[in-house]
Amino acid sequence: MPAGVLTPAVGIRDLSQVTLVAVTDVAIPATARAVALSQAGLRFGEVLFLSPTPPPPGTPATWREIAPLGSRQGYSRFLLHDLAAHIATDHALCVQWDGYVLNPTAWDPAFLEYDYIGAPWPHFADRMRVGNGGFSLRSKRLIAACRVLPVTDEAEDIAICRTHRAMLEDRFAIRFAPEAVAARFAWERGAPSGGEFGFHGAFNMVDRDGALAELLATIEPGLLNRREHRELLRAALLRGDWRLARAVWRRLRDPAGRRY
Repeated sequence: MPAGVLTPAVGIRDLSQVTLVAVTDVAIPATARAVALSQAGLRFGEVLFLSPTPPPPGTPATWREIAPLGSRQGYSRFLLHDLAAHIATDHALCVQWDGYVLNPTAWDPAFLEYDYIGAPWPHFADRMRVGNGGFSLRSKRLIAACRVLPVTDEAEDIAICRTHRAMLEDRFAIRFAPEAVAARFAWERGAPSGGEFGFHGAFNMVDRDGALAELLATIEPGLLNRREHRELLRAALLRGDWRLARAVWRRLRDPAGRRY
């Protein structure tokens, strides 16, 4: 059955050629929640939770132990150089605690025609605006090609989609999704249409997640930077979610929770 079609008996979309994968050493309970939510209405070929410590009991995923990542640079190193060893399917859907599937009915089998799709970056003015890696679809070809990329201080999605994009296109014939396709796939900092397949960014969780205040209590200090806290605080205030606003304000005032 082609990936992305409905399974007639249960109305579940078959993504058997896609591995749902989370890589993390922080926000373990919140990441497990994102992995579970991303499986609603979808059947993946494999679901992997890659972390130094196991996810909570009952998490619908296969846990594989990895070494501690230690930093965002360590995360980028793993995505660039080590993820390939874990992916057996044609594509992988990468999720994070604050980036996951919202609307399974928005899945389009045409997404599989591309090697990389992530939410567009509206703050860039050139053609290289696709895209965010926190919730992204990557082909096995792209994941394998990334092993030649150097690890620097820049985020892995910037390395793939901007710094080394031309090389990946020329040397490996990697196909990045057009911006219009990426906008249907997910949003992060752009204006959402409401019909996207998924999203990324804690500041985008306010409108759809009443449990966010409780979820924040499980997130390690410093995981969100100061800008992200401010964006989340603004979103909570605009919605009138005073409980969440107080929780974010307390984190902002706590020196242990500040990361610039």
